[in-house]
Amino acid sequence: MAAWRMSGGEFGMLVLETVLRIRREFASGKAIKAIARDLRLSRKVVRKAIREPDAEFAYRRAVQPLPRLGPFQARLDELLEEDEARPRREKLRMTRVHDLLLREGFDGSYDAVRRYAAGWRLKRRRGVADAPSFIPLMFRPGEAYQFDWSHEDVEIAGKPMRVKVAHMRLCASRAIYVRAYPRETQEMLFDAHARAFAFFGGVPTRGIYDNMKTAVTTVFTGKDRVFNRRFLVMASHYMVEPTACSPAAGWEKGQVEHQVQTARGRFFQPRLRFTSLEELNGWLEAECRRWGELRQHPEQKELTVAQALAAERPALQPMLGPFDGFHESEHAVTGTCLISFDRNRYSVMAKAGRRTVQVRAYADRIVVRCEGEVVADHRRFFGRDRTLYDPWHYLPVLATKPGALRNGAPFRDWELPPALARLRRKLGAGDEADRRFVRVLAAVLEDGLEPVEAAAREALAAGTVSDDVILNILARRREPPRPLSIVTSDDLALRHPPQADCDRYDSLRGLHAAA
Repeated sequence: MAAWRMSGGEFGMLVLETVLRIRREFASGKAIKAIARDLRLSRKVVRKAIREPDAEFAYRRAVQPLPRLGPFQARLDELLEEDEARPRREKLRMTRVHDLLLREGFDGSYDAVRRYAAGWRLKRRRGVADAPSFIPLMFRPGEAYQFDWSHEDVEIAGKPMRVKVAHMRLCASRAIYVRAYPRETQEMLFDAHARAFAFFGGVPTRGIYDNMKTAVTTVFTGKDRVFNRRFLVMASHYMVEPTACSPAAGWEKGQVEHQVQTARGRFFQPRLRFTSLEELNGWLEAECRRWGELRQHPEQKELTVAQALAAERPALQPMLGPFDGFHESEHAVTGTCLISFDRNRYSVMAKAGRRTVQVRAYADRIVVRCEGEVVADHRRFFGRDRTLYDPWHYLPVLATKPGALRNGAPFRDWELPPALARLRRKLGAGDEADRRFVRVLAAVLEDGLEPVEAAAREALAAGTVSDDVILNILARRREPPRPLSIVTSDDLALRHPPQADCDRYDSLRGLHAAA
């Protein structure tokens, strides 16, 4: 019986049904002592239930004893303070904090550390004065979108990789678009906008961003910003008014901030595994569509996000065409016809050797221009210390140095068109065979690749493996058609048959005939 009494304070939790029973029995005239005896409660609790029916009958310990954690409390406070200052991605789990304390001699349970940390964070939140309040935002259809980046861990081709993920969200319909990139550079930003607008089927009139360096050059007090010139060109192309948030004011683009957390939990956990970034992005785009079809609109409960997007689409501006989203920089071409870009080397046409060229970097390729002419177009490689050759860039040099065909780095594992590859095998190996094959390749500079391949195919079909025959075929095709030299019966046929008229002879005789 003593265990149920509350002589030292209030016991556990007095349920509402017990309070109601105490009040009913007391109202019927039953004594407090009798009520306490029947319900096995202390008279103090019975009096409190009668006098304060709305009181909280919960036991609260005034002082929490820390028999094992006490000597390590200061160290735990220090670990929690250090962890509070870390970025979200680098914060320690409580199991790790418990393990660090164990290494220093603590022999208590993980649960004690977890409970202490929860109370420590609660006190810290209560100590923050003037907690910020926010105003709910509302957007008209087609009015605005929000954009942000996040970093996620995936596995590509069996290797771990941290990708930069572009997030865009339409503020009215809540439709989302997510795409992964190997870099968070300006050309990736441009590509993400072009693909997102194509996915949504139109362009809103305003874009909301944070102060990322690829968009904002200078941040002034308030809302004044100096935007990047190329970023403004993109905004002008799509007729979008860019708006930058106040520093450390994530609530101004709270929808896309929430999307980042949602996508991380819904799309990227557990860790995704794909063979390439293209395969990953195809899956992400399909997931964005699926999410829109299954997700209910938070305000228009009768619609899904996909239905809300279909209703918003007529209010969007038409997308006239994708922006030419490149980032341009100048580079010097070496004597071996190579440029260095993004920790890799790329070949260019031989005529651009030892000159200055302009490199236009896109999200998936690089285009090299020299005096307005394109001298290289490569698929972009995002590793490092790799040299990417296009053997055709070196053809003018090879024509004068045919011996380089055997050991030239650009010509190793050269994937030639089928007819030319067969011709090279037929010619065999050796210096003379290489010289004859280079003679055929050099004709590409004048005639083009397709005519040379067609001539090689014709010669091989005739059973002839000769560079002279192939060059002769090309020469015949370049010459204009010759006039016919043999006269046939068709050539002698009259095209205008004469008409029988004897008076014509009299007119020829004239006056002499009359005499």
